[in-house]
Amino acid sequence: MAKAEHKTFATPDETRTFELGRVEIVHVAGSDIGRLTLEPGWRWSSHVKHIAGTDLCEAPHFQYQVAGSLHIEMADGRVLECSPGDVVAVPEGHDAWVVGDEPVVLVDWWGASDYAKA
Repeated sequence: MAKAEHKTFATPDETRTFELGRVEIVHVAGSDIGRLTLEPGWRWSSHVKHIAGTDLCEAPHFQYQVAGSLHIEMADGRVLECSPGDVVAVPEGHDAWVVGDEPVVLVDWWGASDYAKA
């Protein structure tokens, strides 16, 4: 029988920081759930690429956007413009960047476990 668990991003199990951003991770029910905060000016290819060691982000994401505007561009040229309230599935092979002057905050159920992990 599964046990009840309670976690909060106020006290994450793990925090990873990178230029203009951070990911806070809670380990719950055998999964890693991440809250990403990305500051204005953040771009994956400028601020995380060197950590990942790949040309594009190869982490798939299933995310709920809490705040800010995020532009996602897939390797095949498809573009997603994401806003608060959006639920987005993003496969591997993409770049992304913050649009505007407001930080992006999103909760990610798929890609957090290895995101920005050196």
